[in-house]
Order: sequence, then C-alpha cells, then structure tokens
Amino acid sequence: MRLRALLDTDALGLKLLGGEEELDRSVRGVMTTDLRDPSRYLSGGELVLTGLAWRHDAEDSEPFVRILVQQGVTALAAGEAELGDVPADLVTACARHRLPLFAVHESVAFATITEHVVRQVSGERAGDLAAVVDRHRRMMTSGPAGGGPDVVLDLLGSDLDLRAWVLAPTGRLIAGSKAAGPALPAETCGRLAAEHLTATRTGRRAPHRVLLGGTTYSLFPIRSTVRSPQTARDARDARETLLSDWLLAVEADAGDWAEERLDLLHGVTQLIAVERDRRDAARTVRRRLAQEVLELVQTGAAPAEIAARLRVAAPVLLPGLGAAPHWQVVVARVDWDGDEIEGGPVAQALLEEILVDPLAAGPEHSDRIAVAHTGDEAIALVPLPAVTAEHDGSETGVLADALLESVRDPLTAGLDGDGHLTIGVSAAVHSAEGLRGALEEARHARRVAAARPGRVCAAGHQELASHVLLLPFVPDDVRRAFTARLLDPLRDYDRRHRAELIPTLEAFLDCDGSWTRCAGRLHLHVNTLRYRVGRIEQLTGRDLSRLEDKLDFFLALRMS
Repeated sequence: MRLRALLDTDALGLKLLGGEEELDRSVRGVMTTDLRDPSRYLSGGELVLTGLAWRHDAEDSEPFVRILVQQGVTALAAGEAELGDVPADLVTACARHRLPLFAVHESVAFATITEHVVRQVSGERAGDLAAVVDRHRRMMTSGPAGGGPDVVLDLLGSDLDLRAWVLAPTGRLIAGSKAAGPALPAETCGRLAAEHLTATRTGRRAPHRVLLGGTTYSLFPIRSTVRSPQTARDARDARETLLSDWLLAVEADAGDWAEERLDLLHGVTQLIAVERDRRDAARTVRRRLAQEVLELVQTGAAPAEIAARLRVAAPVLLPGLGAAPHWQVVVARVDWDGDEIEGGPVAQALLEEILVDPLAAGPEHSDRIAVAHTGDEAIALVPLPAVTAEHDGSETGVLADALLESVRDPLTAGLDGDGHLTIGVSAAVHSAEGLRGALEEARHARRVAAARPGRVCAAGHQELASHVLLLPFVPDDVRRAFTARLLDPLRDYDRRHRAELIPTLEAFLDCDGSWTRCAGRLHLHVNTLRYRVGRIEQLTGRDLSRLEDKLDFFLALRMS
C-alpha cells in the first residue's frame, strides 16, 4: 500500500509534517518501538510508530532518524500523547533525510494503525487471504468478545488449516486454536520454548524450524513493543527482551512457504503482540502497588502506613477475600557474565511468569501477583489466603524447590551459558511488621541460590536455618584454598590409583559415620571401608572420628 492511502484514511488520525513528495512510497509492514536503536527488528519498508519515549533531548532525533533511513524504513509516525506536538528537532531531522513524518493524534491508538496496515498489506500480497486479517479485527475489540490470541489462532486454523499455539518463554501454554485439538503436552511446550530461545541467542533468522517426535514446528517471535517513558530503555542487546517475549508455534514447515504466507504470519504476530501489550498494561496497577509497598518497607516506614497500603492491595490481588491474607516475598535477579545489561525488567517479566501455575493456560493467570523491580532485582509480593497459610506455615504458598521445576530447561537455553537467574523465597508473614524481615530473608535466600552451580537456581527460607546460609558469604579465594587443602590430596590419589576416596568420603559423611550403613551403600566389606577411611586420614592429616574434622570435610565437599 502507498503512504498516500494512509493519509487519506481519516480514521487513522494522521497529519503529514514533512515528506509530501514521498507519499507514493510503498508500505510493506508496521512496527511500534521506543528503542533508541530498533535496527535489529527492521527489514525495510516499514511504517515505524513511536511514542517518543526514546527522546530525552533534541540531540536524540538525528541518530534515531539516521538509523531508520539506513534500515530502509518507509516513514515515521510519532504519537502526540506523551509530548503534545511532535518536536521541531525531529521534524528537521526527517526533512534532512527525506523521511516522511506523520503525527498521530492522541485519540488514535497505535493498535488501530497496526491493524489497518497489516490488513491492507496482507490483503495486497495474499489476495484471498485478506479475509483472514480482516476478521482479526475481533481481537482488537474491548471486552471478552475480543477473544484475545485464541481468536487469531482459530482463524489460522479455519482459514489456513494451520494448527498453532502461543507460548511463554518458560514454555507455558498461553493460547491454542480449537483446530489444534488437545493442548500440547507440557514437555513439548518446554522443548519448543528452549529451541526458540537457543535459536534466537545464536542469531538464526526466524522462523525457526524444529523437528520433535516426527512433527515439524515453525517458531515465530512475538516481540512486545515498548511505548511509555517509564518502561522505555536502550535495548543494546537482544538479551534484554529475549526472556520476556512470547512465541508463536505453528505445526508446519515454513521453509516451503511463499513470501506472501510468511508476511501474513508476521502480521499475525504483530496483532498478538498488541494483545500482549494490553495484558502488560493491565498489570500496571499491581506493579505500582508492589512498588509503593516495597518503597515503604525499604525506607523504614511505620507498620501502620505499610498496613494501610496492604489493605489497598489485598482486594486488588485477592478480590472477594474476606480475611486479610498472609504474604510471601520472592526476589529474583538476572545477571550476565561480564556485561552491564539491565536485568530488573527481565527479572520482573520472568518472575510474573514463573509464579503462575505452570499448568494454568491463558494470558491472565498472573492477576494475583504484584512484582516491582529496582536496578537488577525484581521483588514479588505474593498474597496467600490466611486460612490456607495457617494449615502448615512452612509448607504453604510458593516453594523454592518446585518453583523452577517446569521452566529450568527453557530458561537455561535462553541464558545460553553466560546468564544466571537466581531466586529467593521468604516464609509467609501475617502482618506489615513482618514484611521487612521477609524481604531480607528472600534476599539472603537468593544469595544462597547464587552460590550454587547452574544457570537457574532457587533457594527457600528453610535453608537459612542451616550452615548453607554461611557459604555464599565466603570469598572465592578462601573457598578455593580451603577445599584444595582438604580435597586435592584425595583427588590426586584417586587419579593416580583409580581409587574412590572422594565418593567414599561423601558416603561416609552422608551415613553419619556409620561403618555398617556406609559399607552396605558402597557394596564394600567393612574392612575395605576402614582401609579407605584410614587412607583419607593419612593423606589429609585429619581424624574422621572427630566432629570438627567431619564438619570441615562436609563443608569442603559442599563448596567444591
């Protein structure tokens, strides 16, 4: 379609600010962004929509426009909702680079323009498939009648005979078409998410094709747009959004598709992205409640003031609940090796996803979770009905052991050898007075998790009553020296003589020094076990009958 056609469509509310001589340019797609450098998401021919959150001062306009022109963008449309009139420096930069510039009236949603462009462009390219995109308008309506992603997927099934699903980066099933039949098994969803994250991290061009159990799936990224100044940031690296974007899985081999069908599927992902943005906007109230409560807790506000905020939060998070809930605090952090990448927003999106029941399908199951972020840390307030929490205080609510069970493999693939996700979980507290302690408890537990091997780790409050609490605070050089002094002589001996002194030591300590139980576990004669333990004592100069030496060996094994 031509730019002139967009300008002539009154419902889009576009006003031309420059580039009248370029109105015969073709538009091949649409993208919404507030990134300073959106180049990796551009392929040429797009109408770019922006809320101007990337602009902090007049000097920002020139480099932004230059990037768009270098990527072959057709035109730029700037919203008036945030700053009022489009800044003169942006008008000047667009004129200098001959990039047509439109102003979007504050009453017109970017979703309206996106839908119109996708429908028109897909209609021109796909011919009889235009009806599919036209019917997608139902998804854009407000209220339950809109149907969300399910409507789009149903149309893909009925009009294009495609079985498709929308998945979270954790592998949770968000939506599936009726034509797709029974829901995908959780294991399949997890593997598809892992394959998608791996392919994206290695820079493979989408769609990514995956063969699982004799079935070929094509995976399309659904990239959420960033519109408000509050959430806008420089996405200097794909890792800043990778772990929060949804994906569309289609049961087909897209490698054989015509360009027109690929364009249509990319248009579908844009429509689903708009629905994703709506869901994120709905979380704003819960995020703000969490932020307000946590600021009060961290600044040492009076318990009565914190309790007042909690009374506001409780009906929002647990509507219809008569009694005041108990609360848990969950802290998450995402770190990348050697890079200064802002991890807070990613940790926030992941925590909102991870705290949802992994068997709960659909996009709106996090409506009882409030997550804030500060710096590289995300903090969740999880309400627990008081009547439930009182049954067994230490075993209700969020359990660290089970938290990552279903999402570990996909997230490990997304972290790809250079990222770490660590989570700490507090005990349940029943009043505002307990929140400060719960926050510190969750942070301590997260540091315990960070000391463990692996890219995805969690620890709970139960572990803070153990010696394990001390281990994260031992400096690395002290750890290495301590474990080397005790264990290196045994490792060297095992390597030279093909012995098993280290496994014998682990089993002996695990059996609390019982010769009979340890010999039975290792399938050894007791005399053979005594010989091995004697060799351990001879090589290390320690006595395994002494409690102090047993404890030293135990800690060395845990830290190694």
